[in-house]
Amino acid sequence: MRRALSLFALLLLWEALAALGLVNPLYAPPPHQVFLTLLDLFATGEVWPHLQATFTAALLGLFWGILLGGALGLLAALSPFFSDLLEPIMLLLNAIPRVILAPLFVIWLGIGLASKVALSLVLVAVLMFFAVYGGVKEVDPRLLERVRTLGGGRYWLLREVYLPSLTAWVLSSLKVAVGFAFTGAVVGEFVAASRGLGYLLSFAQSTYNARLSLALIALVVLFVLLLFYAFDRLEARLLRWRPRSPAKA
Repeated sequence: MRRALSLFALLLLWEALAALGLVNPLYAPPPHQVFLTLLDLFATGEVWPHLQATFTAALLGLFWGILLGGALGLLAALSPFFSDLLEPIMLLLNAIPRVILAPLFVIWLGIGLASKVALSLVLVAVLMFFAVYGGVKEVDPRLLERVRTLGGGRYWLLREVYLPSLTAWVLSSLKVAVGFAFTGAVVGEFVAASRGLGYLLSFAQSTYNARLSLALIALVVLFVLLLFYAFDRLEARLLRWRPRSPAKA
């Protein structure tokens, strides 16, 4: 509630500064103009094909990035051979700003959907790799030893120890992964595309249309926040067995 009030106060201040002429509406249009621009995009139906393109690329990249990054992270954590093979590659990918790969993906895969999905996938996969890899490494060795003492093999360790321990690590990374997925999709469209919110942003930039730029940014933020909320609910449901901290009680 306090966060919503803070946001409302900021928007109100912005509107007041614009009304007093202290903010140039050409460069920083007041919130009501941004809102009207957003309504116009939906009223004319112009935004729907672009929303579909961006959401398709982002969600496909998110889905496959989670699967690929999670599988590689688990493989590297459980196998020293794959750890030596994969960890340096992921560290290298993590060390560079991965959005600079967007032009390469456009060259390799074209300006269509594939290049945007590929960029989103790489952004998410690296994040999920380290989440899973770190989660497995943090498992208490004494717990593993007890399961082995009771006759549990690798399958039981994976099912009863590793996967439950990884749940919190993966769920806490999902919200960041959502942001990365949309970043990959929008940046890829910004570099080269025929449709998508990134394509519209590129058009708005080329025409110096601040209202359209802010409306599109607000639209992306709104949808990402809705996904954040959905993952928050999922995390609360799946981790309801954990004791609540005194601060949250």
